[in-house]
Amino acid sequence: MSEWVTDAPTFAVVGKINMGKSSVLSTLLEIDDDRLVRVSSTPGETTHCQVLPVTFDDREMIRFVDTPGFSRALEAMRAIQDLHGEGTPNLATIKEFVARQMESGEFEDEARLLEPVVEGAGILYVIDPSKPLRDAFVAEMEILRWTGCPRMALLNEKAENPERTGEWRSRLGSYFNLVRTFNAHQARFGERKRLLRSLLEIDETNRGRIEDTIRLIDEEWEQRREESAEIVMDFLAKALRHREKERIGVKDDELSHRKDRTKQELQKKYYASIAKFEQQTYEKLLKLYRHRLLKAEVGGDAFQGVDLSSEETWQKWGLSRSQLAIAGGLAGGAAGVAIDIGSAGLTHGMGTLFGVLTGAGGAFFKGDSLPELKIDARGVSFDGESHKALVMGPPESDNFAWILLDRLLHHYREIVSRSHGRRDEEVIDGESAGWVRDFSRERRVRLQKWMIAQLKGAEGGFDAGVFRELVATLEDVEGA
Repeated sequence: MSEWVTDAPTFAVVGKINMGKSSVLSTLLEIDDDRLVRVSSTPGETTHCQVLPVTFDDREMIRFVDTPGFSRALEAMRAIQDLHGEGTPNLATIKEFVARQMESGEFEDEARLLEPVVEGAGILYVIDPSKPLRDAFVAEMEILRWTGCPRMALLNEKAENPERTGEWRSRLGSYFNLVRTFNAHQARFGERKRLLRSLLEIDETNRGRIEDTIRLIDEEWEQRREESAEIVMDFLAKALRHREKERIGVKDDELSHRKDRTKQELQKKYYASIAKFEQQTYEKLLKLYRHRLLKAEVGGDAFQGVDLSSEETWQKWGLSRSQLAIAGGLAGGAAGVAIDIGSAGLTHGMGTLFGVLTGAGGAFFKGDSLPELKIDARGVSFDGESHKALVMGPPESDNFAWILLDRLLHHYREIVSRSHGRRDEEVIDGESAGWVRDFSRERRVRLQKWMIAQLKGAEGGFDAGVFRELVATLEDVEGA
């Protein structure tokens, strides 16, 4: 077994300096850490070959090798031709060239990048098609063609330039078994998987291993989606059941200015807690999807001043008033049906009717209500003793839950869409159109019923049906 090629399908990622080789690998392998894959605009940043394996259960499924870029391709091509003599150079000539140059160092970059190729690696040749097609690029293509190895050209499109792209595609087709387009700064899961599938077209001998890798990647992504749905569900249950409590004395209860001050402080604590829950949720999702440079910063005042009665909020987040009323009515009707069944028909369907009217009316008229502070006349236990207390939450507005979910879905979309090939730090933008208004009626009703139960403090936040709806929702968000 050679130094670079093992029993795993191996592909050397080659090209001229700063064509985006490392960016392609970072996106393909979900690595946004320069300590692992160096992505830099500095010429010659990658000076040695670096093995980057795709592993599952400690088994190496596919191996990629990040190589130094071509630096003197024209001169290297002439040296290979001189070494071979008459006719077209072949793999044996390239091997001899590598052996000689690894000792003398005259064409060190070319020798190092060709080393895994002559040992049997397939070739992924990365090109930035915004660059003009010059003689040096033709020299690179010739050298790679002489190896006779399976090879695919990858147009790493960073910007629209159809004229040059067409020119590149036409020329590349003469030198490579396959030509594909891939934007390392925008590619999402589907594009990454399609690129891996393209390897099957240039490496038939390892079809089974590559197909197994794609299957495992699919399964891992589905598992992440399910874990994400569980994280979202836990957040909503925690946020909707949350209450802030503050003990008050008899004097505080009688003096309105003290009570008002306590209310204001408690309201800040309530919203700060919701923001904290949300921040923790985003941090879990960012870790799950392997992002270090993408941030989600939710300040303690993230929900302060959320005006559910304003037209702007209703237009942007959550359900419309009519959708909220319908969902509330149908959810209430479902509860009424249970009452009618339990009464063996003695209610003559009045339970269902009452549930529908109550649910719809409450959702419609309380839909624009902010969370209100309430006096708990029964008292609350502190340190084993009963006291009167101010209690903040749960929200009076059913739409508050939908706003929480809408914000979360927007952030989820940003997380799964962010390419790991980027090296800029970014904070997720909270400004976007909502998602929940496009839900089917069945999905809204199922979620609304569960949300209402959480607002009422139901024990145990997990519901299998709601979990499945959230998994399907996340899949829809990914594909939009």
